[in-house]
Amino acid sequence: MKHLHLIISAVLLLALNSCSVYNFTGTGKIDAKTFQVNFFQNNSELIEPGIDRTFTLALQDIIQNQTDLNLVKSGGDLIYEGEIVDYRISPMTATADQQASQNRLKIKINVRFTNKNKETDNFEKPFEFYYDYPATTQLSGATLTTALDEIFERITQDIFNESLAKW
Repeated sequence: MKHLHLIISAVLLLALNSCSVYNFTGTGKIDAKTFQVNFFQNNSELIEPGIDRTFTLALQDIIQNQTDLNLVKSGGDLIYEGEIVDYRISPMTATADQQASQNRLKIKINVRFTNKNKETDNFEKPFEFYYDYPATTQLSGATLTTALDEIFERITQDIFNESLAKW
């Protein structure tokens, strides 16, 4: 019985100790206390008003929700900056009478990540994703909101994984 108690104690100690190195969001130990997300300017040829602000806030939200880092306006240990470089709507599939039956919204964002405490983590790279919708639907209102939510959720998760989760 005494050995069983020791084994259970050892297993609990190891399990609790490992949680400080790895957590449920997939990040290891982050060597920073603060982060900043600079405004992502929309530099694409086709401008959709407000998506620059929406994306900037979405990136701030995912980092705040999945880490214990503090958001600061300047002087952050981790800095995210960049620009929206492409916002494109393209026909994807055609019907028998040569009309588009489906369109695709594709957004590409160039991201520069700087880790002031570990320069080997720094990178600059593009992230992109798309949303397909029926050609009979206008890309406005609820359809546009749904498209942007889906695209930005995927892109911000990819940025998070690349910068902090190291997947």
